Amino acid sequence: MPSHHRPWPSAIRITFLLACAVLAACTPLPPAPAPAPAPAIPAAMPTPAWQRPGVQVLHIAPDESLLTITVRRGGALARLGHDHVVSSHTLQGVVAPALGRAQFRFRLDEMRVDEESLRQAAGLTTTPSADAIAGTRHNMLVRVLEAERYPWVSIEARRTGDKEVFDADITLHGVTRTVRLPVRVEQAADGRRLQASGNLLLKQSDFGIVPFAILGGAMAVQDQMELAFRITARQDLNGPGSGASPGR
Repeated sequence: MPSHHRPWPSAIRITFLLACAVLAACTPLPPAPAPAPAPAIPAAMPTPAWQRPGVQVLHIAPDESLLTITVRRGGALARLGHDHVVSSHTLQGVVAPALGRAQFRFRLDEMRVDEESLRQAAGLTTTPSADAIAGTRHNMLVRVLEAERYPWVSIEARRTGDKEVFDADITLHGVTRTVRLPVRVEQAADGRRLQASGNLLLKQSDFGIVPFAILGGAMAVQDQMELAFRITARQDLNGPGSGASPGR
C-alpha cells in the first residue's frame, strides 16, 4: 500500500509550536517569588593574611572596575537560544603592588545579565528579550550557582616569577581552584593608582557546577566560561565596597 504524508494532528502541532516558543525565549521566566526581606549588611571584607603595617595597599574602585563572564549556548537546538554576558560592577578588595598580592570578591546576586553594551563588545549577535534575560538570571542564581547558599565569589592572587602571570585561588560555589592567570598591570608613577586586566577560560564543572540544560540537553549552556576583568585600584579610596570599610 503506498504511503501518504498526513498532516500532524492539531494537538501535536500546537505542542510543537509551544515548545519552539519556549526555546526561542532561551530560559522562561518563572513566577515572581514573594518579596524577600532586605538582606543584612555583611561585615567588612576580612583583612588578608599578607597585609601588614608599612606595606602600601591600594583599594579597588568598583565604579572603575568590571568583571565579565561570557557563557555560550550548546546542544542540538543551540541555534534557538542565546549566548550570555554576566557582569559584576561591585568588586571590592585590596592590592599590594610591592608584594605582588591582591584579594577581591563580589556578590553573585549583584551581577547583571546581558547589558547591551557588553553583548556588543563580546560580539554577540542575538538579542534576548527582557523576559528571557530575567529568566536566565533567575536560573543562574537559583538553579545553577545556588547564590543564596554561596553568595560570594572570591579571588586571591599572587605574582609568580613571571611578572605578568599570577597564581589565583578562585572560590566559587564553595569550591576553590588554583589557576595560572595572565595579568597586564599598569601603575602610575607615584604608585597611588594601578590598573590590571586579563582573561582566562574556566569550566563550571571544575567548581562542582552542573551547566544549565533543558530538554535532556538539547538546549544547554556550554561548560566553558570566558572570564575577563579590568580592575582599577587607588590608594586614596575610602568607601563602601573598597575593602577599607563595610562592603555591600
